[in-house]
Amino acid sequence: MRTYLVCIFIMIAIFIYSCAPQHYDYDVIIRNGTIYDGSGTAPFTADIAVNDDTISNIGSLDEASGRIEIDADGLAVAPGFINILSWAATSLIEDGRSQSNIRQGVTLEVFGEGISMGPLNETMKRQQVERQGRIKYDIEWTTLGEFLEYLTDRGVSSNVASLVGATTVRIYVLGYEDRQPNAEELDKMQQLVREAMEEGALGVGSALIYAPGFYADTDELIALAEAAGEYGGIFTSHLRSEGNQFIEAVDEFITIIREADVHGHIYHLKAAGEDNWHKLDTVIEMIEDVRDEGVPLTADMYTYTAGATGLDAAMPPWVQEGGYDRWAERLKDPEIRERVKREMTEPTDEWENLYLAAGSAENVLFRGFRNEELQHLTGKTLAEVAEMRGQSPEETAMDLVIEDGSRVSVVYFFMSEENIRKKVALPWVTFGSDAGSLAPEGVFLESNPHPRAYGNFARLLGKYVRGEEIISLEEAIHRMTLFPASILSLDRRGSLEEGNIADIVVFDPETIQDHAEYDDPHQYATGVYHVFVNGTQVLRDGEHTGATPGRFVRGPGWQQDRNH
Repeated sequence: MRTYLVCIFIMIAIFIYSCAPQHYDYDVIIRNGTIYDGSGTAPFTADIAVNDDTISNIGSLDEASGRIEIDADGLAVAPGFINILSWAATSLIEDGRSQSNIRQGVTLEVFGEGISMGPLNETMKRQQVERQGRIKYDIEWTTLGEFLEYLTDRGVSSNVASLVGATTVRIYVLGYEDRQPNAEELDKMQQLVREAMEEGALGVGSALIYAPGFYADTDELIALAEAAGEYGGIFTSHLRSEGNQFIEAVDEFITIIREADVHGHIYHLKAAGEDNWHKLDTVIEMIEDVRDEGVPLTADMYTYTAGATGLDAAMPPWVQEGGYDRWAERLKDPEIRERVKREMTEPTDEWENLYLAAGSAENVLFRGFRNEELQHLTGKTLAEVAEMRGQSPEETAMDLVIEDGSRVSVVYFFMSEENIRKKVALPWVTFGSDAGSLAPEGVFLESNPHPRAYGNFARLLGKYVRGEEIISLEEAIHRMTLFPASILSLDRRGSLEEGNIADIVVFDPETIQDHAEYDDPHQYATGVYHVFVNGTQVLRDGEHTGATPGRFVRGPGWQQDRNH
């Protein structure tokens, strides 16, 4: 009887203990990992502890316990990667999980190449709704800050940030007209930049080969850059030319950042077209000379030899003045068509012709269409479609712009692998996907994205670091983390330090690899096992947890505004 009572007592005690709240020292402990802290220095082995959204301890934590514990023995532990050039704004409205980038270790998406999701006036809102493709959404915001809050309120797995688009503020004030603003209009454009900076924008982003951004002159861009610079913001640009006028375009860019006295950042640095590949060496020398003078100038790249944009980059800007509707209407005029056809095939220094840079219609690949009746052409080249229709490639391009109700998404093959390797080796170059963040499901399967949407960062680590040993792993991680964080003046992000925000990626440097191909792009990269965003686990053992802890990461102007 006594033994029986003792057993009952023990069972009750065990039950009470098991029901009692467990005490943990930390929310998360990542043990035994090889720590690449983002600084670019040699890695070390240690444990990392996280409480709430913050890195609480780095060291030996053998005596501590965590609510979540991960054994990272043999794995790399790094700060979350920063995608400094992202087009994920729309894809995150559709699917906030940001799967294709989270699975590569990306924890921050930065938008704003020329176009931003605010500020919008009523005309711009109406036009944006009319021009929507497969992803449909109501526009429930007006300013850029309101859009980023809208995204995080919906729930996103990655953090989000943005520059304000120079093209967007131009459209807000001038519409799609090919003219320069008067003094009052330029003041209004500068004020829109200031308001965006006070909401948390990181700077001004421009894209100068596309209408109507093409219409902006150097003085206009200096004025916008100055407005951003008042708040510590940067000026970024898709240069006016990456081809025939590449060197001249870099000269213009240097003039802008010198005159505005701001940090300058070049989007997706490249030499487009075989005749221009040799110019990259001259441009690198120009940039390094300016950097040696103390002018802050950086760049980013993607790790592929093809770019992705639209057929607007194959046609002269004058035909696109006034926006899509006027462009499409002009392309129906026989005389205008003949002129456009001629200009598409004639070398020029007056505008950036990516059709000629690609070398031939065989090097222009269709990614997808807005018009469902054209979907069967996805994955075909412009040459193939022209042959199917019995037309010239130029006539086919014009007709598809009309039929699709859009600029038509295409891939242009126009870069050299040798130049990719040169850029990877440059210490002042960081990395951006220049793409959305997708998933191999739903609406995303209705088009063929550039494979960089699924593989840009994994490709760097698998091909150029592990495979070709162009740079070390610690250097590559630095240039995806602390380096871009410093360019963007981000506080408490980009490095694994006690007190910093816990954006963390755990991956296997021996197996991380991209798998997406141009003809089969919807394939996740592999080799990333765990990802934390603001201390919350969004990837566990390579699978998404469904968590959406992403935040609006604000720039230095927002901090200044709150300090006044």
